[in-house]
Amino acid sequence: MRIDKLLANMGYGSRKEVKNLLKKSAVTINEKVIKQSQTHVDPNEDVVKVLDEVVEYREYIYLIMNKPPGYISATEDHREQTVIDLLESEDVIFEPFPVGRLDKDTEGLLIITNDGKLAHQLLSPRKDVGKTYYAKIDGTVTEEDITKFTEGVTLDDGYQTKPAVLKILDSGEISEIEVTITEGKYHQVKRMFESVGKQVVYLKRMKMGDLSLDSSLQLGEYRELTDEEYNYLISITNK
Repeated sequence: MRIDKLLANMGYGSRKEVKNLLKKSAVTINEKVIKQSQTHVDPNEDVVKVLDEVVEYREYIYLIMNKPPGYISATEDHREQTVIDLLESEDVIFEPFPVGRLDKDTEGLLIITNDGKLAHQLLSPRKDVGKTYYAKIDGTVTEEDITKFTEGVTLDDGYQTKPAVLKILDSGEISEIEVTITEGKYHQVKRMFESVGKQVVYLKRMKMGDLSLDSSLQLGEYRELTDEEYNYLISITNK
């Protein structure tokens, strides 16, 4: 990797600003002053310093966010605010992206990373990674609905969903439920309830597989995955 790319990726400025650091003899590789921006470096073997401070190189970043409503699950948009707009600049430099999508008005667990291979594996239909949601439903959810969800329901475009696990937490005019699906079709949970004559009025993703939303995270807050959480995601992709 070129030294200017490494330093730019690690937040030491634009390529132009990094070149200025090099010209000022502020950068060393293995204690040797480097002035050429095209100099190659092995971040896993070489010791890189800027102004005598060791550069701790990281290739990937793994974040868990409690997504707030009003933000879209995208990296950029000319009209809407995105979940990336909620990140600190030191995280944005890694050019991360959301793993899958939560609707604009949906809250809850969202994984954000720049590890494309991991993201692809987590979203692969072959992995059958369950996604669990808490929802409030306009209408009384019944045992009949549970049976229909278990069998799979037909959406408005004729698509037959895979079986889903529906639990009734509180049944009434506004029912509270928990549902686990293994797919990620557009507005899927909302459309599944529409297929049984009911409407989702609030939706929050609580889990992805066994990875749960951190209850200490307020809406819009995020943190890095713990080693245990990261290892769990890796275990899913290795199945």
